[in-house]
Amino acid sequence: MTFPPPTTERGLRILHLSDTHLFGDGSLHYGRVDTLAALERVLDRAAELDRVDVVVASGDLSDDGSEESYRLLASRVGPWADARDAAVVYAMGNHDLRPGFEAVLGAREAVTEVAGFRIVSVDTSVPGAGYGSIDAAQLDRLRDVLATPSPHGTVVVLHHPPVPASSALLAALELQSPHDLLEVCAAGDVRLILAGHYHHALAAEAHGIPVVVAPGIANTADPIARPGTERATIGSGFALIDLPGVTDADAHDPAHDPAHDRARAAAPRVLFVAAPSADDGAELFDLDAAEVERIAAAAGPAA
Repeated sequence: MTFPPPTTERGLRILHLSDTHLFGDGSLHYGRVDTLAALERVLDRAAELDRVDVVVASGDLSDDGSEESYRLLASRVGPWADARDAAVVYAMGNHDLRPGFEAVLGAREAVTEVAGFRIVSVDTSVPGAGYGSIDAAQLDRLRDVLATPSPHGTVVVLHHPPVPASSALLAALELQSPHDLLEVCAAGDVRLILAGHYHHALAAEAHGIPVVVAPGIANTADPIARPGTERATIGSGFALIDLPGVTDADAHDPAHDPAHDRARAAAPRVLFVAAPSADDGAELFDLDAAEVERIAAAAGPAA
């Protein structure tokens, strides 16, 4: 899928959303949070931006996996993006269900071209589990896509970040074998990896590639909660990323080393923006170590 280009000079502006956890029947998240209202509040806040070239939603889009929940998402994000001539890229999360996602949002893995930037979504979900995984066939597919460089490089979108989590529960539900993914990305022209899952803002680097985790829309995880516990508060936000275009005419010459090309390309500029409500900061849950261990055992990888 190809969309109208911004000028090369201004690069690519990405509105990065994640973890909307929508319900098809209007249920409240943890009995308290209207996640559809939270999404609308985030989009209203982002409407203050002068432009956006692509909206990326990096998984856990639904909480119940229903087709109606995905229709609610598309009915808000689609018109918002259309009004700005922006592309939309969706990725699967561990709460998403494949039938509903595919019926409403389309393929679980896709390639979208925007003004010489390539955006590749990768499905890290494992049906019935909370952790993430990418199999050999998916890695081969990604390797094949990256075999042909894109003029301004590639952005990879997935749900489970390929960098360590800050809390015990999310550490038990991390992406398995992240080095396999990172090696494929580093061998190609990947300039940025976007993820969700952690429900808090995070900027990191792995294998020389910037990694950005968007804040959660449904809630905000506490990255410095007591060791062994998991805590979250009410709060929503988004990431705004400006990725400059590649200006060197030969930056994607096949003779060049991709890592060297990344080093010459300008780094992304990342802002994390809150979309506050009157209830921001109120504790949503505080799970003790025993509950964290129970959930990790049920939703994590087999020992």
